Amino acid sequence: MEMKKRINLELRNRAPEEVTELVLDNCLCVNGEIEGLNDTFKKLEFLSMANVELSSLARLPSLNKLRKLELSDNIISGGLEVLAEKCPNLTYLNLSGNKIKDLSTVEALQNLKNLKSLDLFNCEITNLEDYRESIFELLQQITYLDGFDQDDNEAPDSEEEDDEDGDEDDEDEEEDEAGPPEGFEEEEEEEEDDDDEDEAGSDLGEGEEEVGLSYLMKEEIQDEEDDDDYVEEGEEEEEEEEEGLRGEKRKRDAEDDGEEEDD
Repeated sequence: MEMKKRINLELRNRAPEEVTELVLDNCLCVNGEIEGLNDTFKKLEFLSMANVELSSLARLPSLNKLRKLELSDNIISGGLEVLAEKCPNLTYLNLSGNKIKDLSTVEALQNLKNLKSLDLFNCEITNLEDYRESIFELLQQITYLDGFDQDDNEAPDSEEEDDEDGDEDDEDEEEDEAGPPEGFEEEEEEEEDDDDEDEAGSDLGEGEEEVGLSYLMKEEIQDEEDDDDYVEEGEEEEEEEEEGLRGEKRKRDAEDDGEEEDD
C-alpha cells in the first residue's frame, strides 16, 4: 500500500490536526520520499515510518510537537539536518538499519537540543573504532545511544513505565478494596461493643427474671407448706378438745351412776 493511501486509512475519519500518533510502517514510499504527510498534522507527537524504503527526508513537513520519530530499516544515508529544522523538539530518534556510515552525517543532529535517545544499531557507523565514545562526545545532549547510557545502563522502556503507572493504579484500587478508612473501622468496633453490651444486658435481664421466678415459686411452696402445718395444728387442737369433752362426759356419767347406787 502506498504511503498516501495508508495515511488516509490511519486517519479513521479524523481530521489531521486531531492526530497525535501515526504509524505508517511497511507501506511503500514512491521514489523514496514522504508523501501525503503535511503541515496540517500540527499535534503529531509520535511518527513511525519503519521499513518504507525511505531514502530522503527532504519532504518531511514541519512537525513542531513531534517528540518520537521511528525511521528504522530504511535506506537513509544523509540529509539529517532537515530534522532540526522541521522537528526541533525531538527527544527520541531511531535510525537503526539505515545507510549511515560516518560521524559527519550524524554531526547534523547537534542542533536537536532536546534529543535524549539516539539509535544507530545495524548502521555501518557502529563499526567505527571508539564508536560509542565518539558519538557521546559529538552529541553531548544525548543520554542514551542504542539503548544504553555511557555507563552501560539500559534506557527505561516506555512500555515498562506505563506498566509501573498501571501498577500504582492497581495498588490504589487494592487499598480502596481493602476496606473503609481507619476511623470508620473504629466506629464499627464501637458499635459492635455497644451491641455486645446490649446483648449482655439482655442476657442479664433474662437471668434476673429467671431468678425472680424461682424465688416466687419457692415463696409459694413455702406458703403452702406453712398452710398445711397450720391446718394440721388446728385439727390436733380440735381432737384434743373433743377428747376433753368426752372425758368430762364420762366423768359426769360416772358421778350420776354413783348417786343412783347410793339411793
